[in-house]
Amino acid sequence: MRIFVTGASGWIGSALVPDLIEAGHQVVGLARSDASAAALTAAGAEVVRGTVDDLDVLRDTAAASDGVIHLAFKHDIAFSGDFQGAAEADRRAIDAFGEALAGTDRPFVIASGLAGLAPGRVATELDMPTHDFAPFTIRSATAREVLALASHGIRSSVVRLSPTCHGDGDNGFMAALVAVARDKGVSGYIGDGVNRWPAVHRRDAAHLFRLAVEQAPAGSVLHGVAEEGVAIRDVAEVIGRHLDVPVVSVAPEAAGAHFTWLGALLGLDIPASGNLTRELLGWKPTHTDLLEDLDEGHYFTGPATTA
Repeated sequence: MRIFVTGASGWIGSALVPDLIEAGHQVVGLARSDASAAALTAAGAEVVRGTVDDLDVLRDTAAASDGVIHLAFKHDIAFSGDFQGAAEADRRAIDAFGEALAGTDRPFVIASGLAGLAPGRVATELDMPTHDFAPFTIRSATAREVLALASHGIRSSVVRLSPTCHGDGDNGFMAALVAVARDKGVSGYIGDGVNRWPAVHRRDAAHLFRLAVEQAPAGSVLHGVAEEGVAIRDVAEVIGRHLDVPVVSVAPEAAGAHFTWLGALLGLDIPASGNLTRELLGWKPTHTDLLEDLDEGHYFTGPATTA
């Protein structure tokens, strides 16, 4: 298959591209910079220049492909105060893909998230968002739109990713927690810290996207979940041990001041199952679990970051 991948040089995309190529697929990657284009070329992918705002480029490239995997998202503006703007740009891109693929029965796979799906209980692939969870409401609506494309002759599927897709080089939530602990001199968790986050290694997540574009039935919801729920206090304890700082509880009302932008998310209890996904596609996560990955030490050797 000739597969168009947006976000192809990103955190998951850079693991997905070689997985697809090793499986015999031809990859066309969207690149918005010279560095991204060079990385994709080195990986063996064809490059098309543009961004998620270049809707004609998205339509034309999708129309010339056998399937699309959409990973790109404007994380740079999403986590600097304009999540709404990033989500709206994502919606426009998905509308463009829908126009290009309608009636073709070709696969269209997007990345979505698990946050706010079923707080306090184990969410499954059968759960759909039923309440407002700002600022993620618009992205949930976009995922529902993608599933609805199944009725328009598109083999659409949604991969809901764990909030932490970890691994060496991760610059996401876990790296941000390490940076906060360095800055504050303590490794913190909110309240009693027993709230849970699902987790998946980025290589296992990438492999799931490959299986989805190859096999997922139209209208499928898939969960990129290797671990159902890792207690945030356990995460804080590993970070504290590696940085040699105290592990402390942060009161919920002080979470924003202590953890900055991460404070609104870190206290969520959002366990999730990926059992139906495993049964449907034969997906078997094989890479390191989150706490073991943290214990390997690579989160503590790079430059500190709070972004």
